[in-house]
Amino acid sequence: MDNKQVVLLVEDEPGISNFIFAVLTSNDFNVIKTGKGKEAISMATSYCPDLILLDLGLPDIDGIDVLKSIRQWTTIPVIIVSARGNEREKVEALDLGADDYVTKPFGTSELLARIRTAIRHRQKADMRGMFEKERICIGGLIIDNGKRIVTVDGHEVHLTPIEYKILLMLSQYAGRVLTNDFITKEIWGPYTNEKNALRVNMANIRRKIEVNPAEPKYILTEVGVGYRMVEEAQ
Repeated sequence: MDNKQVVLLVEDEPGISNFIFAVLTSNDFNVIKTGKGKEAISMATSYCPDLILLDLGLPDIDGIDVLKSIRQWTTIPVIIVSARGNEREKVEALDLGADDYVTKPFGTSELLARIRTAIRHRQKADMRGMFEKERICIGGLIIDNGKRIVTVDGHEVHLTPIEYKILLMLSQYAGRVLTNDFITKEIWGPYTNEKNALRVNMANIRRKIEVNPAEPKYILTEVGVGYRMVEEAQ
């Protein structure tokens, strides 16, 4: 599995965007970027990043409106990175759910420290406390959330970030049926157009963790309802 955390960079100035991109990639982050607010909202639902760096002065819609939209459905950490440094705008952004506010110009060490802090703090409370367990064992399936590593019978399984989040969610609710709608909204947000994304990702997860995907022993299908992770593998 690619263990790198994903950062969505929303910045319309090419020079600043390229600089931040280089800093983050050299520090072992995967970075996706855009210079437009509406595209940022779409990318947040599609890529489910671990953190969003958000500029306020965007060409199509204001960054505050992007923040408002994102906070309607997710607790993804959002750090505002903006030249607007007055106290009123900082307070407004933080009151609307931003995790932190960095004023341009900034030092790279400071930015990286704030990113690490925001991700660490949000992981403790994210998804209704689901990250309380750092190591989950179900039969031969082991999910080490501290290291973001999944193994089956001692062999590491390579999952995409979204596949990992789906598997983690199911494992934290082991024994309970999660509806298709619940999983989709938690992973992609309530406004997603990813109609077939859950089915496709689930098929890929089963192909990677099950000996026989047609007869799964870890993730069971509740026909017409959703999926259930077993509490103990048979």
